Amino acid sequence: MYNLEQELNKLNSKSSLQEIQTYINKMIEERGFDKETPQDVMLLLTEEVGELAKEIRKTTQIKIDISRGRKADVSGEIADVFMYILSMCRVMNIDLLEALKEKEEINLKRTWK
Repeated sequence: MYNLEQELNKLNSKSSLQEIQTYINKMIEERGFDKETPQDVMLLLTEEVGELAKEIRKTTQIKIDISRGRKADVSGEIADVFMYILSMCRVMNIDLLEALKEKEEINLKRTWK
């Protein structure tokens, strides 16, 4: 059995994207979310992006003191979005690092203004 807490504690600022993606894949399996379809994950991802937008709006428009917890709320929502992006990679069988490299090779050939 995969010990999520133990594996989470191994992740640090030097962890590779592959190590993070592997952790998320195992977390999904352990929590029983491994039967979700791409459509399910896309809906959940969209919901999380909306929650992130709401937290950013609260932080910037209402002028809330970030030191009083708002930054943590934004950070948590960004983490949720990242986890659902990795979840989408799982259900679509995509290696995010390879996808990023392939896309950036295309972008490097574009003219940017």
